[in-house]
Order: sequence, then structure tokens, then C-alpha cells
Amino acid sequence: MKFQRHSTPEPEINLIPFIDVLLVVLIFLMLTTTYSKFTELQINLPVADAQNPPLRAKEIWVSLSAQGQVSVQRNALGRVDASTLANALGQAAQGLDDPVLVISADARTPHQYVVNVMEAARQNNLGRMTFVTQTGASARK
Repeated sequence: MKFQRHSTPEPEINLIPFIDVLLVVLIFLMLTTTYSKFTELQINLPVADAQNPPLRAKEIWVSLSAQGQVSVQRNALGRVDASTLANALGQAAQGLDDPVLVISADARTPHQYVVNVMEAARQNNLGRMTFVTQTGASARK
């Protein structure tokens, strides 16, 4: 009795179409990515559906990153304690009559960092404050 062996051909994996698809995806991502930098700290703003307020001349900007780095009036301070932050806010508020504190915090910033900024503002009698957000439409981009 003679048994015949059936040999199956080895499958070939053609990588050229896979590489073509990856290059098209890479080009698409490169063309659609925006490279704008609004502040010195990279932050993702929380989302809210509200109108943009008019620009005010007497504003003190405080930016908070998700890692706790602080920037006052676009001057990076790094990670600072409450007294250093209060001193920086006090210096920024000098000469301004009833300034508005604008807090721009990353969406992933721990709540404690925002409370520290609010406490430093209270120590300097800065009672008017607002938070920077982005609209729902710009957050989806």
C-alpha cells in the first residue's frame, strides 16, 4: 500500500500593502495634527458650553499643568508651595485695581492644586476669578 503525501504550499505574507496603508495613515496624521501652543505649559482644558467672555485689561493669568507646575502671568514657577504662590500673585496684583484672576488648569489637574491657587488668591484679597474652558466642539477635534 502506497501512501501519498500531500504537500501544502507555504503561505506568503506580502508586506507591501500593509506598509502602504501605514504610510497613508502616517501622512494623514501628520497633515491633520495641529502644532499650536497657547501657553508655556501643555494643558488640556476642561469642557464647558459657555460664551467666551470679553477681554479684560486687568487680568492675572494662572496656568496649572496636570503635574502641578504653576505659571503666573506666563512666567513659569514650577511646583511651588502655597506661600510662594501667594507672593507671586501679590506681585502680579500690584498696581491693578480690582483684578480678575483667570485660572487655566489642565482637565487632569488634581483638585487640590486649583484649591491652592484659590487660597493664595484669598490671601491677596483677589475675590474675582474665572476659569478657562474650551467649548465642546473644540474639545472633539
